[in-house]
Amino acid sequence: MPQDSMTRSDLVEELAARFGQLTHKDAEFAVKTILDAVGEALVKGHRIEIRGFGSFSVNHRPPRMGRNPRSGEAVAIPEKRVPHFKPGKALREAVDQRTQPLDVQP
Repeated sequence: MPQDSMTRSDLVEELAARFGQLTHKDAEFAVKTILDAVGEALVKGHRIEIRGFGSFSVNHRPPRMGRNPRSGEAVAIPEKRVPHFKPGKALREAVDQRTQPLDVQP
């Protein structure tokens, strides 16, 4: 099954197409503003919740010992903060309905 993806420019095109009163430049500015705001909030350690879509938060990964796959040597992996997305119930259900096989043959 081929994996389709939507790029930032695809998102701008979709927004401009859905809202005829928006110019391409305005749609691009809107997408950039939203993504920048989400990124800045995560950098500050804030949580972003968009009802019906999901929430973005920052998870803490503690330091741990890993292994170099080539040599098997133990390697210390430092702690880090990573962005995390948790889809909302409405999004999970919509994705589940859209991705189920159309014709299931026993």
